[in-house]
Amino acid sequence: MNKHSMIFIGLDTHKEFHEVAYCEEQHGATPVHYGRIPSSKVSVKNLLRQFKSKYLGATLHVVYEAGPCRYWIYRLITSLGHYCYVVAPPLIPKKPGKRIKTDRQYASSLKSEDLTPIYVPEPEDEAVRDLSRAREAAMKDLKEGKYQLKALLLRNNIRYEATANRSKKHLRWLERLDDHSTPALFITFAKLLYP
Repeated sequence: MNKHSMIFIGLDTHKEFHEVAYCEEQHGATPVHYGRIPSSKVSVKNLLRQFKSKYLGATLHVVYEAGPCRYWIYRLITSLGHYCYVVAPPLIPKKPGKRIKTDRQYASSLKSEDLTPIYVPEPEDEAVRDLSRAREAAMKDLKEGKYQLKALLLRNNIRYEATANRSKKHLRWLERLDDHSTPALFITFAKLLYP
């Protein structure tokens, strides 16, 4: 077996599986499609273990496109002592006429140093981002619910005479409403009042 110092591995990540290609460091080496592995930590660990045993002493350089898998793959690979790079989709070079990016292209581009990796946030920073996104989504849902409730009241000619909507007084007034002519209207009203 030839001595290698670096192996470049490209992952095309998906929800259920990852397509894998690799490229040896020798000049003129072309990327080879390795195959498909399940999208799990155990599968990624086994993949890296197989490359380490096949290419003794080589350092593994793995690249994948930022997407739905986020950063767990990066954190796993770096925790095992290998190099990993995450690239943004718009920063991946494409050959003219080719619109589809593949695992082979990732491995080849990593070898030729044509990729610009992105910053991978710490887990705590990512958790704060997720919390911020969840709060933003909840606020958007609340606002939409308010509009839907107002529209329902307007369609049914139910009027609130005071000015402050969603105040404690307004909510008590809404809870006391019992002018629901049909069960469907009652269910709709309850759903909008208590999402």
